[in-house]
Amino acid sequence: MAQLIENHRDAAEIYHGEALCRQKVGELLEEICLPKGLFPTAVVEIGCNRSSGFVWAKHKKQVQYKFKRINKTISYDVEVAAFFEKHRLRNITGVRTKELLLWVNISDIVINDPSSGKIKFQVPNGMCRMLPTSAFELEENKVLGQEK
Repeated sequence: MAQLIENHRDAAEIYHGEALCRQKVGELLEEICLPKGLFPTAVVEIGCNRSSGFVWAKHKKQVQYKFKRINKTISYDVEVAAFFEKHRLRNITGVRTKELLLWVNISDIVINDPSSGKIKFQVPNGMCRMLPTSAFELEENKVLGQEK
């Protein structure tokens, strides 16, 4: 993943610091019409290459979030990357969810019909799960072990 980030770094807007990165993550998610609570706020670097549609986020350490409304835990690696477009993140790396006893990678997050109130999470083999977008609002996030 580090090589992929380096390939897009030269033409990217890069921000550092938790407060500024929290703001920039929120702005990007709002711009592409995805819920602002999809990603943790403990980001220490965010880079966005608008010409290629590539974005990455770096955390101090791996972070697990519990989304209360859907009772799901999502794990974010130290480096998370994806390509973005309106209503969609694709070719995601560094994001996993726990299904039964296994952690599975999430490859795409998309809202096909914004009026439906549903967001689709897809894994590399093509299987997907539709969940309510309201479950991914900022106030619903919980870092495992501490409330935000």
